[in-house]
Amino acid sequence: MARRKSRIIAFQALYSWDVNNIPLEELLEFAWVDEQTQEKLGDDNLSFSRMLISGTIENIEKIDETIKSHLTNWDFSRLNKVDLAVLRISVYPLIFQHDMPSTIIIDEAVDISKEYGSDDSFKFINAILDSIKKSCRTA
Repeated sequence: MARRKSRIIAFQALYSWDVNNIPLEELLEFAWVDEQTQEKLGDDNLSFSRMLISGTIENIEKIDETIKSHLTNWDFSRLNKVDLAVLRISVYPLIFQHDMPSTIIIDEAVDISKEYGSDDSFKFINAILDSIKKSCRTA
């Protein structure tokens, strides 16, 4: 459950970065996350969130190109910002973190999109991530 919360924090940070142009350094300080949540997560899980956030932002061009190449009959600029943030934090480990099982990455993304996205977001996100997984790696 702590890793899920870490991914949710990373998703929220990416959303804020995209919508509000919050600088990376500010996001990684987690001033926007209440102290109780930070304490509950602990240093390891906050480090995991930082890795997802910074890795995604540092590789955003490759990540966005990967997403674009797997969109069928859909324009990247029309993507819902919530869906885009979930996709980005999931594509990063699919491409760059091969020690993370792709099934867990996709399952977590689907669960986050069910909680924060629109009614059908999870289907869209599952399809895109599954397509990316098949082209990037096996597992």
